[in-house]
Amino acid sequence: MLVLLPPSETKSDGGSGRPLDLDALAMPQLTAVRDKLVTELIQLAADPEASRSALALGKGADAEIARNAALRTSPTRAALDRYTGVLYDALDAACFTTAQRTKANARLAIGSALFGVVRAGDPIPAYRLSGGSKLPGMPTLQSVWKQVLPEALREETDGQLIVDLRSGTYQNLGRIPGAITAAVLTERPDGSRTVVSHFNKHHKGLLARALVLARSEPTDINGLARVAEKFGLRIEIASPTELLVLT
Repeated sequence: MLVLLPPSETKSDGGSGRPLDLDALAMPQLTAVRDKLVTELIQLAADPEASRSALALGKGADAEIARNAALRTSPTRAALDRYTGVLYDALDAACFTTAQRTKANARLAIGSALFGVVRAGDPIPAYRLSGGSKLPGMPTLQSVWKQVLPEALREETDGQLIVDLRSGTYQNLGRIPGAITAAVLTERPDGSRTVVSHFNKHHKGLLARALVLARSEPTDINGLARVAEKFGLRIEIASPTELLVLT
């Protein structure tokens, strides 16, 4: 089983790992594109105004631009520790035991505008690049990644059950046909349901946590639903490839 998480705009600083080594990341088929995007971001960082425009940053975002300028020299840390925010707070990887961390590294991957997809344990630096950004003189990131990411994901996930919790923007960088997705809905007292926005990431983080901590490894959507329910989530199967998480 492989669970694909969305990245986050917010990322932790620092790290104790050696500087970025693209050859150390999973899916080496993506190395050439990763290298080009890293180079483009570093060059863009030399022009703060152009960086603010391309990356939709405010005037107080000098630290974000500095992160991009130091992409090849700044320390790294595991991707699972690099990303922060609501989903990652709910996942609570900092509290995993050593054995649970090993499971997380095997079962989790994270979408990335800069790296395409990384495994949870891949060492990466802090950076700023969103899936909807467009770097000067380059096609959209969707156009860039769709040339290589779908095939790399197919090879990486061959024969596995895939749970794709990425947002639409990151799914569009590299889709996985047949992957199971999850929607978070609020059910009102009258039985009507609406899509959750504020708590969407929180509940997807709880679902990912359940799938990491599960002793069993589900092989189909019914197994996924049973695992989620065991961890206290209210689940419905909407279709052979979609779970509903109800709040």
